Amino acid sequence: MKKIDLHMHTVVSDGTDTLEEIIVKVHDAGIDLFSVTDHDAIKGGILIPPLLADTAPDRRPAFIRGIEFSCEDEGGKYHILGYGYDPYVPGIAEVVEQGHSLRMKKTKERIDFLIKEFGFEFSDDEIRELLARDNPGKPHIANLMIKHGYADNIHEAVVKYIDKKEFENDHVRPEDAIRGIIRSGGIPVLAHPTYADGDGLIMGEEMDERLRHLMGYGLAGVEAFYSGFTPKIQSEVLGFAEKYDLYVTAGSDYHGKNKMIDLGWTNMDDISQAPKGLLRFLVNVEIL
Repeated sequence: MKKIDLHMHTVVSDGTDTLEEIIVKVHDAGIDLFSVTDHDAIKGGILIPPLLADTAPDRRPAFIRGIEFSCEDEGGKYHILGYGYDPYVPGIAEVVEQGHSLRMKKTKERIDFLIKEFGFEFSDDEIRELLARDNPGKPHIANLMIKHGYADNIHEAVVKYIDKKEFENDHVRPEDAIRGIIRSGGIPVLAHPTYADGDGLIMGEEMDERLRHLMGYGLAGVEAFYSGFTPKIQSEVLGFAEKYDLYVTAGSDYHGKNKMIDLGWTNMDDISQAPKGLLRFLVNVEIL
């Protein structure tokens, strides 16, 4: 079976590898098919194809355009992946702009909160540099805190300080993300379904209800192979995919140095035959 990894992040969002670096690392990891799924961004989907065209054929993996939206509604939080979209067709770009605007607003308010609530000090240049990033987020703020000695690691910075700032109506709604992906010819997939947004575990009837809720908007797949899944979780998600005839995807959620996750870590190593949902996905998504 070909090695795939359809969930990874670069410096365009909260990863640490550039687009050029991720292509090299994907090849070196022996990955045959990959997707970059930066948060609220289609920059990778636009720039990676020409970068691949300039790559030597023997070092050129196949590519699927990807994106990840952090969503929330009255039923909870969801991470929605979009695959194979056309970045030049109106639809997904509107959701990207909405997600980016919310992300910038939260970043500014988090910095203000840390300064006022904890007395942290950051220079004007540091704040300008942070806000000049494509999609600044919690890991970028955390790394700035670590630089000043306010925290020892990203986890401590986020849990002990950054997440103390609460927001309302600060996420893209799942129906907007799903419909925007579909309007641009893409396939919407629920990322790491049992982990909504953090360490909480969602399974059984609760997961069934969430899937039916999102399928009402057009959700077409689930990420059934994931770096953080146990065999039990993986089996349950695959069961839901079969029950509802959903596409299946596989991803590591690689973030470079910002997470202790290796490229290609999808828990597919012991699978001798790809599930039908994954095969159907690969047939129906645009592969470049």
